[in-house]
Amino acid sequence: MSDLTDGDLYSIVARGATFAAGEHGLPLAGRTVGVYFRTTSTRTRTAFTTAALRLGAGVVQYAPGDLGSDTEESSADTGRVLAGMLDVLVARTAGDPAELRAWTGGGRMSVVNAMSAEEHPTQALTDLTTLLRQFGRIERLRLLYVGEGNNTATALVLAVTRFAGVELELRTPPGYGLPARVLATAVRQAQVYGATIVERHHMDRLPGDFDAIYTTRWRTTGTGGPDPHRRRVFAPFRVGQELWRASPHAVFLHDLPARRGEEVTAEVLDGPASIAFQQAENKLYSAMAVLDWCRSAQDGVLS
Repeated sequence: MSDLTDGDLYSIVARGATFAAGEHGLPLAGRTVGVYFRTTSTRTRTAFTTAALRLGAGVVQYAPGDLGSDTEESSADTGRVLAGMLDVLVARTAGDPAELRAWTGGGRMSVVNAMSAEEHPTQALTDLTTLLRQFGRIERLRLLYVGEGNNTATALVLAVTRFAGVELELRTPPGYGLPARVLATAVRQAQVYGATIVERHHMDRLPGDFDAIYTTRWRTTGTGGPDPHRRRVFAPFRVGQELWRASPHAVFLHDLPARRGEEVTAEVLDGPASIAFQQAENKLYSAMAVLDWCRSAQDGVLS
């Protein structure tokens, strides 16, 4: 998220909402987008592939292990080669984002972080697009995030704290909170932009009147291994219907995939408050906005 200026961030989110309204031509005609995922992906991979096609680009799909950097070629050398043939590479490594930067070929090719170990920035852009479409604004919304302080949560807090008046409450299990440096950055941003952020490690004395309640899987997709104690530690943080007693008008968000009965009850995920599947569809429109932003940056339209 730190690679985006305020203008970039606001523009991409607004553009995503515009694409959702069906307004687009073929701005990527004659360009080629590579799609490379080392780990599983249903929504993000499909969204970017479909987005590229809808905007007129050609698409090259890479399977895990296809690129030279997965053998003995350096990431920088792989990037130099790809940058001579592709305009954009959408990549999910679930590893060190430094590898993604090495693939830019010295800035000749746009590389989109479709999830690394530290951050899931395109998910945050999707979340903001979803909130904008739902409420007509992001400013002054009251948001509750329940669950692991994972890469989705990291990107979310680094994004929403750049909108004035947003109030973000995080409830994360002990030992599974946001990285300290991420929370510190988000707090500083909130002070600058007039937002507020609070993280607590229990579900007691939870305030109400939230506009949206958000959770994610108890184990981050594509990362980590099984923890035999995780279910016990996370159980009090399951999102159930009781959270709507104090926030009767809140919508429910989930980055999916979901496990009914673990991080969220089926009653909530499949209930009238849930917009989780509309949120998933918004990945397409947000991906279109990201790719169009890459094109604009390459053409020198952006400052």
